[in-house]
Amino acid sequence: MVIINKKMSSKKVLQYSFESKLWKYKGEKGWYFLTLSKELSRLIKKNHFSSEEGWGRLRVTCNMGRSVWSTAIWYDSKFEAYLLPIKIAVRKKEGVEEGDILKCSLKI
Repeated sequence: MVIINKKMSSKKVLQYSFESKLWKYKGEKGWYFLTLSKELSRLIKKNHFSSEEGWGRLRVTCNMGRSVWSTAIWYDSKFEAYLLPIKIAVRKKEGVEEGDILKCSLKI
């Protein structure tokens, strides 16, 4: 789902909503991520490619449950999709664990 929120100068702020399974990168202290669908990733890349920074990094504001935070998504060519890291403070506040299906929205 895509919602156009408002205009900021000449750029539109878009909101994207999705659901994804929380997974942990291999390793003892691995990060936790949500993988955006390939379809949603293609749409975001189409709309925001010019805003990407190094290594496919794109700044976003994420909303999940009661949590709202500034972060970034990264495009991973192996997945052909963007990855959203979910920090420990958010996982604790929301009471979520690896394998849970989470609903999120991103503002770009």
